[in-house]
This record gives sequence, C-alpha cells and structure tokens, in this order.
Amino acid sequence: MVVLKGISVSAQNTINTQFILVQKDDKLSKEGQEETCLALVADNTASVHFLLWGTECDAFDPGDIIRLTNGIFSYQNNLLVLRAGRRGKTEKVGEFTLTFVETPNMSEIRWVRDPNNPRKFVQDVVLSPYSRIFPPQP
Repeated sequence: MVVLKGISVSAQNTINTQFILVQKDDKLSKEGQEETCLALVADNTASVHFLLWGTECDAFDPGDIIRLTNGIFSYQNNLLVLRAGRRGKTEKVGEFTLTFVETPNMSEIRWVRDPNNPRKFVQDVVLSPYSRIFPPQP
C-alpha cells in the first residue's frame, strides 16, 4: 500500500491505500446519472480530496477508515481528486482509530509533466497557502 504523500497524478488504476475520511461535503452533485460528493481524506503523511460516486456517498461517514484498491489520482471536472474509478474498490475497514495529518493536501499541489519522462508528473507549486511541498518519497 502507498501512503498519500507518495501518490502522483496518473490515469492508471494502480493506487492501493488506506485513509480516514475527515470531512464530507453534504451537497451532492450530478455527474451524468450518478450523484457525487467531495470528501477530505488523510493518513499520517498527507491529505487529499476524494470523490465519492453513487452509493459511496451514503456508505461512508467522517471517521470511517477506508481501504482503496486500484484507485486513480487524476483530474475530474478540473479538480484533482483521488477516486475509485470504474475498476477501483472502496471498503470500510474500521473507524476512528487512525492518526492523520491535513497538510500537505496533495490535491492542492500543481503537477507538471516531468521533463525527463513526459509520461510522469512531478510536483510544481502549491496552490494553497495551507499545504507544503515535500520531496517525493522513493
């Protein structure tokens, strides 16, 4: 499993991680036929915006510990979010017993293509004064 601080922007379904749901937007919006809601999730290294789809919106509440398998960290409607996507899976594995931090927020960092490898993205600048860029973990 990867820690949130170790994720990078990619449309590939490869992110396996675990985090606590810190805050969930009560407002639901329509994406095609399914409802979505935005949440803030975190682990002991970073936080990130997490997009919940359809039944996930009602299935999880703040304090829930969630395991994400085959997730995606990419842009959805101009928001940089972590999400399960079509092939990913989310499941509740506990509640209220996970140490977490809220900074850096990986969704508030601007990512640019790596000049040495255009298929990869690297951190550029922080979009929020509340987040800080940390060197990527090996």
